[in-house]
Amino acid sequence: MPTPTRERLVAAAFELFEAQGYDATTVDDIAARAGTGRSTFFRHFRGKEEVVLPDHEALLGRLADRLAVASPGSAGTALREAAGMVLSHYLAEGGTARARYRLSSSVPAIRDRETASVQRYVRLFSQHIHGWLDQEPDGPLRAELVASSVVIAHNHVLRRWVRGETDDPRGELDDALTLALRLLRDPAAPEEPTIVITGGVDDVDDVVRRVREALAPGKNRGRPGIAPT
Repeated sequence: MPTPTRERLVAAAFELFEAQGYDATTVDDIAARAGTGRSTFFRHFRGKEEVVLPDHEALLGRLADRLAVASPGSAGTALREAAGMVLSHYLAEGGTARARYRLSSSVPAIRDRETASVQRYVRLFSQHIHGWLDQEPDGPLRAELVASSVVIAHNHVLRRWVRGETDDPRGELDDALTLALRLLRDPAAPEEPTIVITGGVDDVDDVVRRVREALAPGKNRGRPGIAPT
């Protein structure tokens, strides 16, 4: 199956950027390498800076659709899934994502575009989180903090992955989001109870140990827990 024109242009651009440098590569060079013309390039991209970036429009649209069907009760799950969708997009790019990171580290125009795109994700998350929290104590402030924290958590893990510092980006994102999402719940609200089902265990010390494990920081905090014994 022929590779779609947009994908060929992206692949051609990165090949040329790696081979001869970003500044030395022109739109005409990219179009020629991709086997298209200049006019075809501009039907897909406004300039060579844009060909480097992910398709943020499509990705933001998918996130908006996911968040739109969430409720306050499912907010945490929705935000985890949305952040996971962004990470999955970059992981699927593989070497392209890593090449983009190298370019953004050395080309100010690309770095500026990427920085601006981050704010679009913060605004999208913020819009939906405000809808879930604004009627709660300190809700508007918490909404802003959570929106920024989710994006920061994702970007922290993404940078570690593109730099080759982690082999488990999905697991690290899950852990990072546990920290980022703490303020989804009103800190002043009472903790939910932890339910311990003993199952007929006679060893009291063993039961106590398992209760302590269930109540350990970061485990079952702020949500009902079941510690089977």
